[in-house]
Amino acid sequence: MRLSTQVALLSSLVAVLATAIMAVCAVFFFDASLYAFLLVVPIGGLSFFLSLIISVFATQPFRDLLTQIKKYRSGDSTVDFTLSSSVKEVSELSKNYQDISKLAEARSNELVLVKKHQDEFVSNVAHEFRTPLTAISGNAELMLDPDMPPATRNRFCEIILTECERLKNLTNNLLALQHIKRDNQAQVLSRVNMKDIAESVVEFLAPIAQEKEVNLHVEGEAPDILGNTDRLKQALINLIDNAIRHVEKGGEVKVVLSGVREKTIVAVMDNGCGFGDVDPALLFRRFYRTDASRARNTGGSGLGLAIVKEIVEAHDGSITAYNAPSGGAVFLMAFPSMT
Repeated sequence: MRLSTQVALLSSLVAVLATAIMAVCAVFFFDASLYAFLLVVPIGGLSFFLSLIISVFATQPFRDLLTQIKKYRSGDSTVDFTLSSSVKEVSELSKNYQDISKLAEARSNELVLVKKHQDEFVSNVAHEFRTPLTAISGNAELMLDPDMPPATRNRFCEIILTECERLKNLTNNLLALQHIKRDNQAQVLSRVNMKDIAESVVEFLAPIAQEKEVNLHVEGEAPDILGNTDRLKQALINLIDNAIRHVEKGGEVKVVLSGVREKTIVAVMDNGCGFGDVDPALLFRRFYRTDASRARNTGGSGLGLAIVKEIVEAHDGSITAYNAPSGGAVFLMAFPSMT
């Protein structure tokens, strides 16, 4: 039963009851004729008719709102729930529905974006795994030839081992990304001296730099920050290793520390080829590589800079990159300084 009908019936019952009470009072207290009771029927009918007309107009905003809700449920996301009504409750109800629809649309857009990123991530992972697996499979099949010379067999074995190492690094980086996202809230923070971390990382990567005859060193000082030592070391290792891989033999990589406006600045600079005209923000996307400085033959997994970005942002910091005027790339991390 419609709301307008229910209101009309209720009004009619009240009117009939009131008329009946008045008729009883008139008969017993004022000696009126019993025909007074006959007024109950026409008064009840008239009150029902008038109440029905009034309730139809009074409930029209609710019917309009119901129509909008049905359109929204049918898939029309452009529905506007805002209704102009003199009834305060109707206006509040329509506003709440409008807010709910906007929130639902925002959540839906977020889910679509998340789904898109998930699909891209799965596609990228599959692509990254396919190349080394194909190399391993192809070389293993060739090694089944019993007449293959030992030197050739050894070369194929080296290729297989190289691709296995690449798969291991890719897996470790994927796990590192997952751990960083999961452990952001649980990580142990303490006062950290960034120069101590930089010097320890440089010492750790010194053999790799020496093998390529790269001059690797630390310059400057910076205020302490509140952070997780292991995570910050991982970020610096990734940046410095990335720089070493993209400079020529005999090149230079340096870590420059400074403090600017209550910020601790850690810059990793090299004199390599830089990253060209690429948008620096793209460098920190998972699996992104530039033609010049992110080629697969450099040995990277395409996840190192993405891991750095996650670590820096987990420390309320920011990271950016730019091509140095004199050549090479600069990756600059900025953290809130401790006083």
